[in-house]
Amino acid sequence: MQLLKDFFQLFYPNLCTTCNNKLLKGETVICAVCRHDLPIINHTDYKNNRVAQTFFGRIPIEKATSFLYFRKVGKTRELIHSLKYKGNQEIGAFLGSWFGEILNESNQFSDVDYIIPVPLHKKRLQERGYNQLTKFGEVLSEILKIPYNNNVLIRISSTKTQTYKERFERFSNSQTNFTLTDFTKFKNKHILLIDDVITTGATLESCCNELLKTENIKISIVTMAFTE
Repeated sequence: MQLLKDFFQLFYPNLCTTCNNKLLKGETVICAVCRHDLPIINHTDYKNNRVAQTFFGRIPIEKATSFLYFRKVGKTRELIHSLKYKGNQEIGAFLGSWFGEILNESNQFSDVDYIIPVPLHKKRLQERGYNQLTKFGEVLSEILKIPYNNNVLIRISSTKTQTYKERFERFSNSQTNFTLTDFTKFKNKHILLIDDVITTGATLESCCNELLKTENIKISIVTMAFTE
């Protein structure tokens, strides 16, 4: 079996998502050079940082952090684009594993009861075939030992992707709406809401406004990337 695998990779080698060089043995998704060059944020204060400050005065959150800086051009953009539009779900698992270990070591989310993703509208889910947050969330769930729940918060309006829109257009887009299917599930619970990229925070704010209809809920936010 290993001989067959080696023979296959001789003609169809695994390539780095960001530079397209051949991955060496032991490397997954990206090569060691590109991994070293990723713009990791490295927050130590999860209550007062640039990510958390995005939501100050808008919604009450407990903690917030992101893994990578997102820029118009760069390796983070290549990773997120490949994850969302090229079906490379392995990237979600890769980022979840790496970031999950960092979060686990920080012990900042040990009191969280559920991890929930920003949901896709069912139409978009059918078109894409997957939610880009699923693998990320499932791996975080496994590492942090927190249940993953993706069936209580539902998106009830569909909008075009916001990652590459102009900032004003993203901020003025108020057409994204969500609903809870159960207003008791998260009562007295601490929820970790996850997403891919924070731009203005409008989508996450909409999610939180719906979640806050639950009695005595606490919300923290974790994302793959934060727009710099």
